[in-house]
Amino acid sequence: GPVLCVAMNPSGEQCYSGGLDSMIVVWNIPNSDIDPYDAYDANVLYKVLEGHTDAVWRLAICGQKLLSCSADGTVRLWDPNINNSLQSTVNTNLEEGIPTSIDWLAQETNHFVVSYDRLKSVIYDVETSKVLLRLENDIQFPDSTYRINRVISHPSQSLIITAHDDRKIRFFDSSTGKMVHSMVAHLDAVTSLAIDPQQTCLLSGSHDRSIRLWNLDSKNCIQEVTAHQKKDDESVHDVAFHYSKPYLASVGADSIAKIYA
Repeated sequence: GPVLCVAMNPSGEQCYSGGLDSMIVVWNIPNSDIDPYDAYDANVLYKVLEGHTDAVWRLAICGQKLLSCSADGTVRLWDPNINNSLQSTVNTNLEEGIPTSIDWLAQETNHFVVSYDRLKSVIYDVETSKVLLRLENDIQFPDSTYRINRVISHPSQSLIITAHDDRKIRFFDSSTGKMVHSMVAHLDAVTSLAIDPQQTCLLSGSHDRSIRLWNLDSKNCIQEVTAHQKKDDESVHDVAFHYSKPYLASVGADSIAKIYA
């Protein structure tokens, strides 16, 4: 079935893909000199992680630990390099809703954050799978426009950033759960977020067709690029920074991937 998400191992030796078929596949990255028209090498497929019962739409990697969230309502923790890869499962009874996004907390690598379709974000402990903290909504009775499309953790600060359907980006203190800043960032739903390796800029993508670069300290917009055309009322689906080179990228509903210097 269609591939919905991909995550790269920090070593660059393996990558993980999740899809509509509910499976997570672990791939060995072939040598870059390989001829793409060569016969298929079965060694590229390392392992298939089975456990989810519906589409897998987000993956997050931290060292040897892999997080996945699925339309089946669960968030699962895996160690792909051992026989019994599935380590734990949270939200098995759908008590929080359906997860929409996940990320590891860089400051506390034994913690991870999950956003749910019931308009809330929750921090969990890896060892116990227990809820540690809930992020406080700034709206007492949020409606569907508050929907959280992406949640990311700052690499070196106690900061969690969320992207919402109501055109806003919100910033939370991950140690207290309190919101520290909120801003209208786009003209349509904010779909994606990424922080540059130097940790000075935030990149956001939106269904308003644009990607915008923000100064993380001042929260001012540094640059805006009209990146993608709309299709079925959708536009930018994801954004990313290169780990070591001065590149950023965006992908959109117009079936185009763009790389920017």
